[in-house]
Amino acid sequence: MRLPVPEPGPGEVLIKVVAAGLNPLDWKLADRARSGETAEPAVYPLIYGVDFAGKVAALGEGVTRFAEGDAVFGQPKRVPVGAYGTYAEYVIAAEDGVLAVAPENLPLPLAAALPTAGQTALSLLEAAGLGEGQTLLLVGAAGGVGSFVTQLAAARDVKVIAVTRGVGERVMGELGAAETVDAKSGPPVDDLRETYPDGVDALIDLASDAEQFAEYAALVADGGVAVSTVHSAEPEALARRGVEGVNFVIAPSAGLLARLAAEVAAGRATVQLDAQVPLADAPDAVARSRAGKSRGKTVILV
Repeated sequence: MRLPVPEPGPGEVLIKVVAAGLNPLDWKLADRARSGETAEPAVYPLIYGVDFAGKVAALGEGVTRFAEGDAVFGQPKRVPVGAYGTYAEYVIAAEDGVLAVAPENLPLPLAAALPTAGQTALSLLEAAGLGEGQTLLLVGAAGGVGSFVTQLAAARDVKVIAVTRGVGERVMGELGAAETVDAKSGPPVDDLRETYPDGVDALIDLASDAEQFAEYAALVADGGVAVSTVHSAEPEALARRGVEGVNFVIAPSAGLLARLAAEVAAGRATVQLDAQVPLADAPDAVARSRAGKSRGKTVILV
């Protein structure tokens, strides 16, 4: 479907999209919009996508942070849902929103994979408060967010125990994991307890329901932290045994995006791409994401 090229308003930037990053959030937002769960009605046709990389095509009145031709990456205006999706040739972003200059050493299609997964990973590490020599149990380590967490933690000399489903030691070891444990048959808690009788310093769990999260959280030592990205933590119950429980919610920002770009520029994280697909194949890529068949990141070339 052809739509008019949007025009940037005051304080807004028009970006010619080179690539859009695919995230489960894309179809989850669309599902919520269709079911009427969003705060306000969605706009149709509903355009998917919350991550992009591209070049500044035009500036709205008063914009000073960017110039035409700048290579940028980030996230567009979010409201109303569907109006500013990134699976498109052009997108509007706020100058003071989640927008930053793209890392110079990274091609734009790879930069498109960074905003949601990379910001989430960096924020998770900050929430866990881990430092050199400490131990992180990372559940769901092979996905887009998990691969970034693994790399960023390892770059800080944190020992990463990667829990995956069928993704082996070689792959995770290349990302920096010290150990890889297969959870295909369920949480390998007994094996982990035997290997780490004194517990681990932190748990970051990207996938587990409340029951499985509690099993993993039991491995966290007194004074540690257990973080869930799917709201499976029970902070009060964890606090009774000296563990901080966190149901993580990301707060995207230009500052966080800039810190992420610095991490990538310094070589502390690289993008692990599962696939690059043309815009025409976006529906198939979304279906693959829904089915949980994606490893690493998928980007949509516009």
